[in-house]
Amino acid sequence: MHSVDKMKAPPSADVSESIFDMNYLSWQVRGKLIAAGFLFYVGVFIFSHVLSLALSLTYRSLAAKERVFWNLAVSRGAFGIQSLVAGLWALLKDPVLQADRMFGQQSWSWFNVLTAFGFFMFENAALHGSNVVFRSFDATLAVHHFFAVSGFGSVVVWDTVGHYLPMLVLLLEMSTPFTCVSWILLKAGLSHMRLWKVNQWLMIHMFHCRMVLTYHMWWVCWQHLDTIQHHVPAPQAALFFPGLLLLTFIINPYWTRKKTLQLLNPVDWNFATDTKGVANGGTNAVGKKTT
Repeated sequence: MHSVDKMKAPPSADVSESIFDMNYLSWQVRGKLIAAGFLFYVGVFIFSHVLSLALSLTYRSLAAKERVFWNLAVSRGAFGIQSLVAGLWALLKDPVLQADRMFGQQSWSWFNVLTAFGFFMFENAALHGSNVVFRSFDATLAVHHFFAVSGFGSVVVWDTVGHYLPMLVLLLEMSTPFTCVSWILLKAGLSHMRLWKVNQWLMIHMFHCRMVLTYHMWWVCWQHLDTIQHHVPAPQAALFFPGLLLLTFIINPYWTRKKTLQLLNPVDWNFATDTKGVANGGTNAVGKKTT
């Protein structure tokens, strides 16, 4: 009825076309891609651990909880790159999603929806698993992860809704590669380097871009308000709009402020007890040398 029946991959190499040439209406295909997304980022997490253990003195000096955070940062950074490509393609290039922002779907967008859902399942498993192991709980992060996994899960279940907005939600991950680089260099005591400062400037700029992007999403919703009221399932809307509200007025402004303050005073708020120690390559939160 809608663009589900005319899904096509963007112009690309033969290998990419074969990846996107699947029957995304099949639940078997969807299940395999969700599992593939989950396992791929588990693999990135493990690869990061093995490589960092072999090459990084800083990593070997960290406590177990900080190592988990390090590897999650790398996994998120990798996912951020995937999300950046998918989001920019939807925002600037893809003719089908541009023409029909409420119902337009493509094979490549289905691929990203499913693998992203797998990634968010991985993130939730890592978060709640580490909470159990380390006897901790971050309510804010838990709420963020809940909206991410349930939101993309709703796109999979109610599969007639278009992918323009979900791809823009992925584009909000544009800051995560810079966050990954920032945190790792900070833990290594390299926040005095120009590389760290340039990366921090770019990251702050990405957070400003995230804010503008959320305003664009609100505008798209306003333009199609009647369509949303009559064709978007109520449970899906109940997940999307509170999540977008949190992002627009709480999460994005909060993190933009935090990252700006971090540029002026390099501190790892997640673990540091000695602000000057971490920033200057001294001791980290568990009292170990970071260089």
